[in-house]
Amino acid sequence: MQTQLNPYISFPGTAREAMEYYQRVFGGELELNTFGEFGNDDPALADKIMHGVLRTRNGFTLMGADTAPGMEHQPGTNIAISLSGDDAEELHGYWGKLADGGTVSVPMEKQMWGDEFGMCVDRYGIGWLVNITAPQP
Repeated sequence: MQTQLNPYISFPGTAREAMEYYQRVFGGELELNTFGEFGNDDPALADKIMHGVLRTRNGFTLMGADTAPGMEHQPGTNIAISLSGDDAEELHGYWGKLADGGTVSVPMEKQMWGDEFGMCVDRYGIGWLVNITAPQP
């Protein structure tokens, strides 16, 4: 898989509604995963979106999620850039450079969904999400 760079939008509890709207606007296939699907048993979060991705026929990819527990939602700062793919060496290189001089909020490590993932804000205040897809057997 080629490395992808695309926007990632945080929503204040309206991710499902917003992502379905963008699907109506742009078409394409929408995948939504809830916090409950990944083991969060808090009834207030069970149906909230932990990760959503819209992929369109003409190559657009838009990601979004509800603001995670403990994180503040601030309009204007609710967009990050996502790097994802399966080239671990390339993505670890990007991660190291982006995190250098910035602030790491989620260390790059294996996550409950099986991929390596990390979040940081670079030295210029831009949020980055880096996901390295786990090798498939």
